[in-house]
Amino acid sequence: MLKRRDEDFFKETTMTFGEHLDELRSCLVKAVLGLMLGIAIGLFFGRQIVEVIEHPLKAALGAYYQEAAVKKYEEFFAQQQKLGTPPPYSIERVKHLVEQRHLIYEMQQVDADQIAAALTVGNPKAAEGLGRSSSTGAEAEPKAETDPKTEADPKFVSIYLWHPIDDDPRVNPEVFNATEGFMIWFKAAFVLGVVLSCPWIFYQLWSFVAAGLYPHEKKYVHLFLPISIGLFFLGAATAYLFVFEPVLAFLFSYSGWLGFEIRPRISEWLSFVIFLPLGFGVSFQLPLVMLFLERIGILSVRAYLERWRIAILIIVVVSAVLTPADPYSIFFMAIPLIGLYFTGIVLCRLLPRGQFAVEPVEYDPHG
Repeated sequence: MLKRRDEDFFKETTMTFGEHLDELRSCLVKAVLGLMLGIAIGLFFGRQIVEVIEHPLKAALGAYYQEAAVKKYEEFFAQQQKLGTPPPYSIERVKHLVEQRHLIYEMQQVDADQIAAALTVGNPKAAEGLGRSSSTGAEAEPKAETDPKTEADPKFVSIYLWHPIDDDPRVNPEVFNATEGFMIWFKAAFVLGVVLSCPWIFYQLWSFVAAGLYPHEKKYVHLFLPISIGLFFLGAATAYLFVFEPVLAFLFSYSGWLGFEIRPRISEWLSFVIFLPLGFGVSFQLPLVMLFLERIGILSVRAYLERWRIAILIIVVVSAVLTPADPYSIFFMAIPLIGLYFTGIVLCRLLPRGQFAVEPVEYDPHG
C-alpha cells in the first residue's frame, strides 16, 4: 500500500465540494466574459474572417471543377477522334489553360449558320470569305418559307467560352435567405472571438484545476498553461492548413461520382469550419494531460505503455466523433494523436520531476 509524504500537512489545503462549485462558477463567468469580449472585437473584422474561412472551400471547389473540366474534354476529344472530326484544342493545351492559367470553360452548342451570319453583318469581305452573299437588309432576297418537318436540321458546332476559375459562380458559396448573411457574419465573429479569447479561457480552466491541487502540484499549472495554448493553436492550424482541402476533395469526389452538381451553402460550411479546428485544438492537449496526470500520481508511464492498444482504439473513436466521420478526416486526426500519445510518454520519462514532485513511499502497517 502507498502513502504520500506529509499527507496531514497537505490535508488542510484541499477544497470542499461547495468551494469547488463556487470556483467553477467564477472561472466559467470569467471565461464567458472573455469570450464575449473576443466576439465583440471579431464583429469589426467579420468580413475579413469570412474571406479567410472561404479560402479552403473555394480552393477545393476550384480544384474539383478544374479536374472535371479536363476529364470532360478528354471524353469529348476521344469522341471527336472516333467521328473523324478534329477537336478545337489538344488535351495538353486544355490542361495548360486549366491548370496553369487557372481558366475554365463552358461549352455551348451553337448554330453555325447563325454565327456566320452574325460575323458577316456589315462586313462584305468576311461574307465573301465565307461564301455568303454580301447583300443585307432590303437588298437581300427573302428566304422562301419551308416546311419545318422537311427542313434540314441546323448544323451545330461547339464553342468554348473561357473565364477565370475565380469568376465561376460554382466556386462561390451561396446563401438561401435574407438573414443568412447576417448569421454568417456573426458566426465568423464567433470564430475570431474563440481564437482571441483562447489564452484567457485556458487560463481560467487551469486556474480551476489549480484551485483543487496541493501547493506542490500547482507549479505545473504555470508550466502547462503556455504549452496548452500553443498545442491548441497547433491543432487548429493543422485542421485549417492540412485537413480541410483533402477532406473536401474526398467528399466532393463522391458527389462527382454520383453526378451531382456541388453548390455549397456557406452557413453549413461555416459550421464545419468552427467544429473541426476546435476539435483538433482540444484533442492536441493529449500529451499535456498525460504529463499532468503522471506528475500528480494518477497514472504512470508503465500504465501508458501497457495500455497503448486501448489508447489507440479510444483515439480512433474520439477522432470519428470529433470529425465528419469520413476516412480522411479520421485519419488526419488519429495519426497525429497517436504520435502525440507516444510523445506524452516520452515527455513523462524525460522531463525532470523537480524538488516538489510527489514520491510514493512504502507504507509499513507496523509503524
